[in-house]
Amino acid sequence: QLARIQTDSVVEALRELYPHLRFEIVAMSTTGDKILDTALSKIGEKSLFTKELENALERNEVDLVVHSLKDLPTSLPPGFTIGAVCKRENPLDAVVFHPQNCGKTLSLLPEKSVIGTSSLRRAAQLKKKFPQLEFRDIRGNLNTRLKKLDEKEDFSAVILAAAGLKRMGWENRIGQLLGPEDCLYAVGQGALAVEVRAKDQEILNMVSALHDADTVLCCIAERAFMKRLEGGCSVPVAVNTVLKDGQLYLTGAVYSLDGSDSLRETMQTNVNYPQQNEDGPNDDVQHVGITAKNVPSQAQEAAENLGVELASLLLSKGAKHILSVARQLNDA
Repeated sequence: QLARIQTDSVVEALRELYPHLRFEIVAMSTTGDKILDTALSKIGEKSLFTKELENALERNEVDLVVHSLKDLPTSLPPGFTIGAVCKRENPLDAVVFHPQNCGKTLSLLPEKSVIGTSSLRRAAQLKKKFPQLEFRDIRGNLNTRLKKLDEKEDFSAVILAAAGLKRMGWENRIGQLLGPEDCLYAVGQGALAVEVRAKDQEILNMVSALHDADTVLCCIAERAFMKRLEGGCSVPVAVNTVLKDGQLYLTGAVYSLDGSDSLRETMQTNVNYPQQNEDGPNDDVQHVGITAKNVPSQAQEAAENLGVELASLLLSKGAKHILSVARQLNDA
C-alpha cells in the first residue's frame, strides 16, 4: 500500500507537469516483499526490493520505477540511473506504541519491554541508549507491523520511519520522534527516487523536473558516505544531514551490533555554486547513481566528496573493524 501511495504521488506530480501524457501504473511484488519470516539483514543486500523492477525497466515493460531511496544500492546496475530525487519527507525514525503504552516515551517503558524493529541500525543505537529494553525483529509491510503491534501483546512499541507513517496518513500514531541525539537515520531515508534507463534521454529529461536540489545534495553526500564504507543492510551505518546557508553538514556513524562500539563524526562543505550551462557529454555524469542535470554539478561534486571524506575519516579511526565484526556476527 505504501509503495502504491508513493508511486501515485510521483505520477500525480508528473501529470500536473505533463497533462498531455498518459501514465499507466503497473504493480509488481519483489523478493523482499515475499520473504517475511527472515531478518532483512540475513537475506542478502538491497537489490531484494529492486531486482524485479529493474528487469521490467530493462525489458522496456515500464519506463520509470518509484522507490524509497533508502532501498536503492549505492551502485546501480549498468544502464540505470536515478533520474529524480523528490523533496524529502521527515527523515527521522518514529516510535509507535502499543495502545496500552499510549502517552509514554521509550525511557518511560517498563524494564524488559520488547521493541520491534527490522533495522540493525536502529537496534544498535537504541540498545546503547536504552539498555533496559529488548529489541526484536519484526518484518512485513507497515500495515502488517502495526497489526502485529496492536493485536498481540508481543511488542510494547515498534520503530518505523516517520515518512512512511505520514504518507500512509498515520501520523497520529507517532508517539515519539527520535532526533539525531537518539537515533541517526538511514541513508536516503524519507526521500523517493525515480529510477529510469540511463540512455533514455526523453524520460530522463521528463522526470528531472521532480528533483529537489537540497534533497539531491543531502542524499548524494549520504550515499557517497555509505558507498565508501561499503555498508549495506547487514551493517549498522547511520547519517544526519543539514543544509543551511549554502553549507552542507553531514554527520555519519558506524556501530557494532549491540551499539557498545561506535564512531561518529561531522564534517561540512560549501555547496553554494551557481548553475552553469553544461551542454555536451557532461550532461550524464552520475553521482552515486543519481543524474541531476538541473542541480549545479560543482555542488554535487562537493557533496559527494564530503561523503567520501567523512567515511575515510571514520575508516582511519577503525570503522572497518567495527563493520566487519558486525557483518560476521550478523552472518553467524
